[in-house]
Amino acid sequence: MTVPMPDPGMPRCSWSGAAPEFLAYHDTEWGFPVGDDRRLFEKLCLEGFQSGLSWRTILVKRENFRAAFDGFDIPSLARFTEHDVERLLQDAGIVRHRGKIEAVIGNARRAEELLDREGSLAAFVWRYEPAPADLPEPQSVSTSPASTALSKDLKRKGWKFVGPTTMFAFMQAMGLINDHVEECVIRAEAERRREAFTRPGR
Repeated sequence: MTVPMPDPGMPRCSWSGAAPEFLAYHDTEWGFPVGDDRRLFEKLCLEGFQSGLSWRTILVKRENFRAAFDGFDIPSLARFTEHDVERLLQDAGIVRHRGKIEAVIGNARRAEELLDREGSLAAFVWRYEPAPADLPEPQSVSTSPASTALSKDLKRKGWKFVGPTTMFAFMQAMGLINDHVEECVIRAEAERRREAFTRPGR
């Protein structure tokens, strides 16, 4: 469902005006619930790449990342080899960090294992959606008990670059929480999407 973007002059989360690329991302993606395994895996990977960097750096390169990593197709990525790592380290269109590149490939293999056990990545991730009573004020924290629990579970399963702060940013972006500030013009639409969303595995 496509909803017209509100007037740019209306109140929004303050970060949406920090870079030209942020407005459309904030208004059409951030905080809207996602149940598609490929999109969830992509975001897990991109949040890992963001570690130590700005989201703008990653967002402006997102299409390059998609091209370099086969659209974040889990089975395809799980078959990447050391040759692919070396190739990606020469790709100026992405962040050329060996550890993060290797983490994407390793995490794809761990994701395949998770899919065998759980049936879908979405069903696993949405298990960590916090109860409304457990939510802090919007954008008042950078980690939460839920993001810490998700991080610990993934790390136990062998995933890399999935720390609690990274997982909290992932949960904000993928709509597991509605972290738009109260006065943000997008908050109500994000909440409508969450109310209409069928939680995977339920």
